[in-house]
Amino acid sequence: MSGSITAFAEQKVNGETGEATPSGITLSGLAAFVDDYVKEYIGQDSVGASVVMVKDGQVVLSKGYGYADVEQQIPVSPDTVMEWGSISKLTVWTAVMQLEEQGKIDLNEDIRKLLPDNFLTKLKYDDPITMLNLMNHNAGFEEYMFDMAYQSPEEVRPLEEGLQLAQPAQLYRPGEVVAYSNYGNSLAAYIVERISGQPYYEYVQQHIFDPLDMKNSIAYSVVEDRPELLEHKAKGYFLEGKGSFTQGSWNYMSMYPNGGNNGTAEDLAKFAMAFMPAAGEQSPLFKKPETLETMLSQSYTSAEGMPGIAHGFWEYPGVHRTLGHGGNTIAFATNLQIVPEDRFAIVIMTNQASESHIVHGLTKAIVGTREQTNIADLPEVSEVQGKFMAARRPGHGFMNLFPYLTLMKLEPQGGDQLRVTLAGMTGNYRQVQPYLYEKVSGDSALDAWPMLYAKVSAGKVEAVSVYTTDYLPLPASKSMPVLLICAGLAVLAVAYFIIAPFVLLVLAILNKRRAGTRRASRKLAAGLTLTGTGIIVNNLVLALRMLSNNERAYAEVYPQIMVNYGLTGLAVVFLAALLISWKKNGSAAIARTKYGIILPAGMMVILVSQLVFWQFYS
Repeated sequence: MSGSITAFAEQKVNGETGEATPSGITLSGLAAFVDDYVKEYIGQDSVGASVVMVKDGQVVLSKGYGYADVEQQIPVSPDTVMEWGSISKLTVWTAVMQLEEQGKIDLNEDIRKLLPDNFLTKLKYDDPITMLNLMNHNAGFEEYMFDMAYQSPEEVRPLEEGLQLAQPAQLYRPGEVVAYSNYGNSLAAYIVERISGQPYYEYVQQHIFDPLDMKNSIAYSVVEDRPELLEHKAKGYFLEGKGSFTQGSWNYMSMYPNGGNNGTAEDLAKFAMAFMPAAGEQSPLFKKPETLETMLSQSYTSAEGMPGIAHGFWEYPGVHRTLGHGGNTIAFATNLQIVPEDRFAIVIMTNQASESHIVHGLTKAIVGTREQTNIADLPEVSEVQGKFMAARRPGHGFMNLFPYLTLMKLEPQGGDQLRVTLAGMTGNYRQVQPYLYEKVSGDSALDAWPMLYAKVSAGKVEAVSVYTTDYLPLPASKSMPVLLICAGLAVLAVAYFIIAPFVLLVLAILNKRRAGTRRASRKLAAGLTLTGTGIIVNNLVLALRMLSNNERAYAEVYPQIMVNYGLTGLAVVFLAALLISWKKNGSAAIARTKYGIILPAGMMVILVSQLVFWQFYS
């Protein structure tokens, strides 16, 4: 492969100028520091990583660690192609700013003027949705879980079709709630297509990759279209246990702009450098310096001191102002951070799902952490305690249950300390300004949330901002008491319909030995019970399928939704037949069989009510 960026001059690497990373690591000792840091994780917690750092427009470190292919023992190298994940979003926002510079996009204009008529059909509010709303992830869209990514290139559809297929509903009024949105980013890319008259991937190639000589990258998820890149693409993996990895699939997307780019870390470093031209020089991406200045300026923050958003870049609280984006696909994890003040950038690409030790931990070690001013008079930490739900969530269909299973819990730990618990992860945070907390220890995965801010009004928490999304108080309809009642009823129904068939089997054997005959009502009750068992099994299989792979087309789960309808309809038939049987046999028959009938009927009512409540019929 060709197109490598110029290696850093040897005398400069040796540290003769005394230059250092933002955190203070000398450039002469940088390679040794990274080697020492990475060796603790490679082969144990992480499969492979490609790390590139640049300073003043040149590379100061470019190294590969671990394996791109574990089975074939192929090492990661500067030529290794990996999936960018959500770093891809930055090429969308760059394209938007290029068109804004040309006067073809107004960041404050309603985007519906740039879309086909009635393109967005699930809006709850008639308020304008602007390009800034898309950049700031506060257009109000729900998280639609289906048809986002596939495991084979044959499933990929054109961008416009992908947007229509996976269109989310709008849950929040534009501008009010930050809820990270893949859809919003791909919608912006579609607008780029409509304005430029080019497919998005062609636009990026011509206006971003070619000017930066990024020959080893593609703004598309189907790398098979570029055989020379496919040859060097790493396999992706899942961590099964210490030193144990299983191969995952590559990522294929119809809405590819939000996470479908592929390329080498050195190419991505070229992209990073383009946002930090030397004094008096112009970025190759823009014709006016004001455009770059605008793009890197803050466009949203939840509070003073809280890292916010800079026209698609996420701010990070490094020693100096740091901007960047992370990324995750099915089996890759990445991070890019730039420090314009130092003209420094770090790019980390790993071929492992949700890798955090290197992706976040090494980044933190290199860019450092900003010093906080001690404030004596701070609110009580207990004011922000509670359980909160992610604003980035499905609002419709059975997947709307998921965010209630992964609530964020905030607990005071004495003094200015706050413990954050989420999905089995724990982090300790310290209050540094009123209601503003910084992470001081805990799971490395939470390094993606270096700070959090609780918006408190009249003594109540209205929202908790954690970098890429807000967390909100539970709605009254799903308060903790309601959730506990639902959990209890669900456990009761599941236990009954799992155990009851075995009881029926034993009773059937006993009745056969006694040569007895079963009443029709008992047979109907048995049928009702087995129908409930079928519903339970169907939905347990559905849950296991989603847990094993949540990157699915809705068409894959639709048959199981139909099974829910069919079995529920059958249950209604059994219930109706039982009522008719009771009326026909009179009160004496009811007295003899009431417990054997009322119990399964009651359990079925509980089960169906829970399925309706959690939308398992859609």
